[in-house]
Amino acid sequence: MVATVTSKKQLSAAKPGIEEIVSHYTNDSIGGKLMSMGVLPGSRVALVRRAPFGGGWYVKVDNLYIALRMEEASSVVLR
Repeated sequence: MVATVTSKKQLSAAKPGIEEIVSHYTNDSIGGKLMSMGVLPGSRVALVRRAPFGGGWYVKVDNLYIALRMEEASSVVLR
């Protein structure tokens, strides 16, 4: 029997500058929106910075920079 470790780390909990891989989404409707924006499973994503006081997240997805709301960032699960 082989034990596998699956990370449930969300993009909203990521640290700035660290690059991760998108695994899947926790919300299908937000996932569809994110996929149309270019945030696809298997994409490399890095948090550039967070806005103060719980504002948005500024992220780099592959070679694209986008801003996400907290609900969108928390629905992205990273490997």
